[in-house]
Amino acid sequence: MVNNYRNTLKNLKTLFLLFALFTISSLVSSASLSSFKPSFDSIESTVVRKEVFFNYLLPVIHKKNAEIVALRNAISNNELNDNQLNDLAKKYRVETPSKEQLLKVIDILPPSLVLAQAANESDWGRSRFAKDFNNYFGIWCFTKGCGVIPKDRDEDATHEVASFNSLEDCIDYYVLNINRSYAYEDLRLMRKNQRESLQPITGTLLAQGLGNYAFPGDEYIESIQTLINFNQLERHDYLN
Repeated sequence: MVNNYRNTLKNLKTLFLLFALFTISSLVSSASLSSFKPSFDSIESTVVRKEVFFNYLLPVIHKKNAEIVALRNAISNNELNDNQLNDLAKKYRVETPSKEQLLKVIDILPPSLVLAQAANESDWGRSRFAKDFNNYFGIWCFTKGCGVIPKDRDEDATHEVASFNSLEDCIDYYVLNINRSYAYEDLRLMRKNQRESLQPITGTLLAQGLGNYAFPGDEYIESIQTLINFNQLERHDYLN
């Protein structure tokens, strides 16, 4: 009798959690592009916190990737004039504004990779930099006053942790950094090879190109790949 009661109570709690998870996820999905920002600290359930976190970021990630796809199509179809191509070459730091060079650097990032890095770098949205400065990727900047000085910064260091006005601004900069920094040339080459061989661009694969994102590189790559696989994040990659 007692065991039946406990099992019933457990089932009711599970149903309530699933209902709450569905409700919160729906609200976050529809509101994430507005001013709504979840308080991840206040969500006690790890399962719910993860789902809310993913649903908060996903619409912005998909929107950014859609913008990149549109720009790639414009480049491929010769819809941009020379001035526009030169501006893109300057922005993405390529020597010549050729179609091949621009398409190599102007490309999507798999949502699984973006979600995994954001979760890793921001402690699922609970870090001080994510909460107060919309920095979900541990992005540094090097101009005085460009961000906030970390409390544990070495005395001789000059970097600051970048501050962003919104999640959208943060993801814009993060994607631009991955697409143009010399540190991630291997990642871009892997992505290019996948496109040329008509293979899917997945987060697990491209994570291999993040060795320079954090130290030690091998451990960082493994942590991102583990996060992707454990949370089955590559299910989001095929929506692009």
